[in-house]
Amino acid sequence: MARWEFKLPDIGEGVTEGEIVQWLVKEGEVVKEDQPMVEVMTDKATVTIAAPRAGRIAELRGKAGQVIAVHAVLVVFELDANAGAPAQANGHTNGAKKDEGPAATAVGDIRESLPGMGGHKPAPPPPPAAAASGLTTYFNDKPLATPATRKTARDLGVDLKQVKPSGAQGRVTKDDVVAHSRGGEPTHAPAHAPAAREPVAIARSEGDERVPFVGMRRKIAAKMQQSKNTAAHFTFVEECDATALMELRQRLKPAADAQGVKLTFLPFIVKAVVNAIKRRPILNSTLDEATQELVYRKGINMGIATSTDAGLMVPVIKDADRRSLVDIAREIDRLGTDAKAGKSKSQDLQGSTFTITSLGAEGGFFATPIINFPEVGILGVHRIKERPVVKNGQIVIGHVMLLSLSFDHRIVDGHVGAAFAYDIIASLENPERMFLEMI
Repeated sequence: MARWEFKLPDIGEGVTEGEIVQWLVKEGEVVKEDQPMVEVMTDKATVTIAAPRAGRIAELRGKAGQVIAVHAVLVVFELDANAGAPAQANGHTNGAKKDEGPAATAVGDIRESLPGMGGHKPAPPPPPAAAASGLTTYFNDKPLATPATRKTARDLGVDLKQVKPSGAQGRVTKDDVVAHSRGGEPTHAPAHAPAAREPVAIARSEGDERVPFVGMRRKIAAKMQQSKNTAAHFTFVEECDATALMELRQRLKPAADAQGVKLTFLPFIVKAVVNAIKRRPILNSTLDEATQELVYRKGINMGIATSTDAGLMVPVIKDADRRSLVDIAREIDRLGTDAKAGKSKSQDLQGSTFTITSLGAEGGFFATPIINFPEVGILGVHRIKERPVVKNGQIVIGHVMLLSLSFDHRIVDGHVGAAFAYDIIASLENPERMFLEMI
């Protein structure tokens, strides 16, 4: 039997390495051509890599949670000696076929099959030797860092083990690498930044089940931790009388149904937030910590937090300020359907400037949503409930929706956040007024 090494394909868009999320095959297993073998997460997306040809799995190189470089050996196959190696795969050629680059790329998809028969690209040269700096301290034998940070380290010839981490959970950031290469600390790091927290080991008990904390769940955790460690959160909660909103939706629903559009309350809420942002553009800004500049975004791209089997994802309605109510409804349905099916495109998950998260049927009284960093605000929407309210001096049954908004207090003052909330409420309690500004 001949042995053949299959290397992690070059999946484009500057991706140089990926994290193994889970293996879909086992050593010793006989696989068919195009059979899914492994899920790999990169900075861009999660892709499923398929077997480039049939054979028996002799070795799996790497475990779940391990980061592997592009062109590094991923799987070792045992092939029928009569079959020979593939004519072209990961740099192995018979010399007859011209290199035409990767057969396909899955970078744009959250979950898509990536053919193993990637075109040959020469392996990147080894990084230059690190500049002599007198530093011999090793902060971590297995440093935590994103693929993008690791690429920066290779480009600058920096040994990540010698870089002092400043990120959440002891993670080495790109700024840490750049600062180390220059012989100093990150220029924008605050003097009061807390020391990196050592990971806490949980004592093992009989009967416990342990599963690798990898992939989407770990990426969500890192994102949430980054937000809590960076933004100075404060939350504002207020109730909204949704009676008029319910009546308007009921009147418009037949017309939307006729166009094949599912008209929920969410498109109205998106429009209300857009109108409020136009009044207070600070809510559509972000802080560039590296340059200490406040960046006002040109367009309003609305992130819609969506629950999926893989975890919470945030598809983005691009240019929400330039869309009609029906167009927003149609886009919400498309983005939500793709996310739940694991078919979201990379471009649909990037570029949000403000986020709305709906707590759905669970509702609750109020919440403290975590900001989708690096945005400066997020709106949490609770389900509409019947409650006693006072109207014209009389107690009546009203339809009340609670809104929970969190803001980055570094950027948004308390009175600005409260005024923003009341702008949204005014639009929702008088939804006909929104038509004056709708496209």
